[in-house]
Amino acid sequence: MPMTTTLATSDLGRRGFLMGTALGATAVLASLACSVQAAGSPARRMPVIFIGHGSPMNAIADNPFTRRLAAWGRELPRPSAILSVSAHWLSRGATGVGVQERPKTIHDFGGFPQALFDVEYPAPGHPALAREAVDAVKQTPVIATDQWGLDHGTWTVLKHLYPKADIPVFQLSIDYDKSAAFHYAVGRDLAALRDKGVLVMGSGNVVHNLRATDRGTPDGPSASRPWAQSFDDAVKSALAGRDDRALVDYAKLEGAATAVAMPDHYYPFLYALGAAGSGERAKTVYEGFQSGTLSMRCLQFG
Repeated sequence: MPMTTTLATSDLGRRGFLMGTALGATAVLASLACSVQAAGSPARRMPVIFIGHGSPMNAIADNPFTRRLAAWGRELPRPSAILSVSAHWLSRGATGVGVQERPKTIHDFGGFPQALFDVEYPAPGHPALAREAVDAVKQTPVIATDQWGLDHGTWTVLKHLYPKADIPVFQLSIDYDKSAAFHYAVGRDLAALRDKGVLVMGSGNVVHNLRATDRGTPDGPSASRPWAQSFDDAVKSALAGRDDRALVDYAKLEGAATAVAMPDHYYPFLYALGAAGSGERAKTVYEGFQSGTLSMRCLQFG
């Protein structure tokens, strides 16, 4: 379970926030912003994406997953900004949106090589669009904050998608006190930003249980444990029919008790699902497993 940190600042008042990673790292709330779309250039409706990000080491790895991310970045239309909902920015009792002009690269993990800590992703933020995200969410009041930055759920994948770090990025936190249905509904609210050229990105893992991984298992198309494969297959099947209700009520899917022992990495998927129109087909961009049981499933809607 992520450790909890609370803070009180002028912009947060008495609301407490928690930031946790599935690796056990702790920190405080936040995110980013800034860079304005060229005057007069029309925004196009952007797709929605979900990325199974796996280990932070993917940031500096050359493997089938990272090569697919690089190719995907060349295929996607260029966004005016990216709104990232990462499994590694968890808040408690409130939802935050980062409005920094220059969000910092956060190395929210431990026990990895120095080369990973040396990586920076100096993308600008986009305060104006971030504040539009604040207004777009109707499910709950949202707090604009200049704390936090880009956590590894965001920058480790954007480093491959957009290696020049020249597209503005801002994050939205996941209120860990809320239900799956709430997160899906917030995703639906965020869909309005797609018409402003914002790429909505969820970053987590459909199957994620670090206590039940098989370290050293080669990357492959299938899981090393039946429960991981069963849940990933159930999600894929529900997506094929856009059975959003079943995906929100994920605990009833086969293998869920172990595959989603904690929902922090599943919730970003629900934001992406909610932001996708009900008629938009889910395109599988990548599927397979790392460490035996981590589903690296990546999806695009629209």
